[in-house]
Amino acid sequence: MKLSMTLVYAGNPRESAEQVVGLEKAGLDTIWVAEPYGFDAPTLMGYLAARTETVEIGAGILNVYSRTPGALLQTAAGLDNVSGGRAVIGLGASGPQVIEGFHGVPYDRPLGRTREAIEIIRMGLRREPLVHDGIFTLPLPADQGLGLGKPLKLLNRPERPVVPLWVAALGERNVAMTAEVADGWLPFLFFPEKAHTVWGDALARGAAKRSPELGPLEISAGGVVAIGEDVKGALDLMRPMYALYVGGMGARGKNFYNQLACEYGYEKEAAEIQDLYLAGKKREAEAKVPLEWLEAGNLVGPASYVQERIAAFREAGVTNLQVMPATEDPAATVAQVKEWVS
Repeated sequence: MKLSMTLVYAGNPRESAEQVVGLEKAGLDTIWVAEPYGFDAPTLMGYLAARTETVEIGAGILNVYSRTPGALLQTAAGLDNVSGGRAVIGLGASGPQVIEGFHGVPYDRPLGRTREAIEIIRMGLRREPLVHDGIFTLPLPADQGLGLGKPLKLLNRPERPVVPLWVAALGERNVAMTAEVADGWLPFLFFPEKAHTVWGDALARGAAKRSPELGPLEISAGGVVAIGEDVKGALDLMRPMYALYVGGMGARGKNFYNQLACEYGYEKEAAEIQDLYLAGKKREAEAKVPLEWLEAGNLVGPASYVQERIAAFREAGVTNLQVMPATEDPAATVAQVKEWVS
C-alpha cells in the first residue's frame, strides 16, 4: 500500500509546498494537488517537480471541461518530463457550480467527456496523430472553423508512453466507466465497510470490460490522521468539509455528495445537513455529520485502532492510502504510518 497526501493550499501555495520535501523524506509516495477554483494545479505541480526527487506528483483533479484533451495531453507529457516520470493525472467532471459558474461551460455529458479525454491523452502519449470522432472531434471538420485542421501528433517525445490516468468518480455509471478504462479511482468521503455495498456492482461491471493491459485498478482514499489516546477531537476538523460537500456543494436535488450520504444510509442526516447549510447555518450542519462516518473514514485514535482502520481500507481495495496529519509534526506521522502500510 502506497502512502499519499493532498496538498492543502488555501493560503500561499509556495508555503504549502515547502513541507513536501520533508514529507518525501519521511516516506510519502504521492502528493495530490487539487484544483477546484483556486490557483491552477499544473503550475504548482511543476514547482513540486523541481523541489522533489522521488514522490509522485498527482493532479487531484483536472476537470475535463476547462481544458481540451489536447491541453490535458500537454500537461501530462510536460509534467512527466520535468518530474522524470513521476506524473499522475487525475481527471474528473467536477460539478455544475464550478464548471458553469467559474468556467462558463455547459455541464453536459460528463462520462463521455471523461472517457474520450482518456482515449485522446493515451493516443497522444504514444505520439499518434490526434484523430478522434465523438464529443471531441479531431481534427475539426472542414465545415467548422476555417477548415484547416490537420491530424497532429505531440511535438516532443514523452518521458513515458504511458502516464497513469486516474478518475474521480462517485456515481454508479461513472465508477463503472472508471473501473473499465482508468488506471486508478479517486473516490471521496470513503467509508471502507460500506464501499462494496455502494460501489461493488459498478466496479464489477467495469472490471469485466477492462483490458488486461491496464492491470488492476488502483484506489486512493483515506482521511485525517491523529494517533494517541486523547485525539478524538481531530475528527471535528473534518466536519466542515463533510458538511460543505453534503450540504452545499451543489443545489438541492443535484448534489452528488448528498446522494452518497444517502447511499451510505444517512438519508435523514443528509437532508438535515443540506437544509441547515443552505440556510446559512453551517455550524449546525457540521454538528449533524454522523460520528460513525467520521470515525470510519478517518484514522484517529490509539495506534492499534489506527492500524485497524488501515486494515479496513486495505480490505476495501485501497492501494494508495491518503493521509492528512493533524499533528504538530506531519513528517513524523507520515513516517509512522508508512511503517504500518509497508
